[in-house]
Amino acid sequence: MNVKIAPTWKSHLSPEFQKPYFLQLTDFIKGEYQNQVIYPPGKEIFKAFDSCDFEDVKVVIIGQDPYHGPGQANGLCFSVRDGVRMPPSLQNIFKEIHSDLGKPMPASGNLERWARQGVLLLNATLTVRASTPGSHQNKGWEAFTDAVIKTISDQKENVVFLLWGAYAQKKGEVIDRNKHLVLMSAHPSPFSADRGFFGCRHFSKANAYLKSKGLEEINW
Repeated sequence: MNVKIAPTWKSHLSPEFQKPYFLQLTDFIKGEYQNQVIYPPGKEIFKAFDSCDFEDVKVVIIGQDPYHGPGQANGLCFSVRDGVRMPPSLQNIFKEIHSDLGKPMPASGNLERWARQGVLLLNATLTVRASTPGSHQNKGWEAFTDAVIKTISDQKENVVFLLWGAYAQKKGEVIDRNKHLVLMSAHPSPFSADRGFFGCRHFSKANAYLKSKGLEEINW
């Protein structure tokens, strides 16, 4: 199968595209897009990779599912399109950035500007059926995104991984802590943000680490 993904990623991930699980996943996803309303739009499934080349990755943020409401998901975890109301978790992320770095709440929840600076905004599952959270879990996406995380861990150095919530932390168990910085906290969801996400200061900590390695900081 010809997977339309940025060339720098394709060279690292091409073995995955030939594995039985990925071929089954492809058949499933094609059928879903033909018969259901699926988010994000098909051309944006791999937008996290298209927006942030493998060589440029400095920070990885791991989400779970794309947003399942109309017009929200744009292929980047936690991000929404320009003009779309920010979901509560994203509002809480910006509240923590304000508390940590003093930056005002932005007008848009579109995180493409982070991606262009080297932040890989990776959902564990890259597609979802409209109004049905979790509908594309356990179909193969998780195996693929596990491979992405392991590839970054194995083949790069000095990457900051932000693991918010138990799901992301479990997914991050493959990361080599000797080569990378792993920061963990509660999830920014309204149900858990006050149990350790607020006050985690991950954004200033990430920048301090990048600076210590001679890398450009992220303009959060």
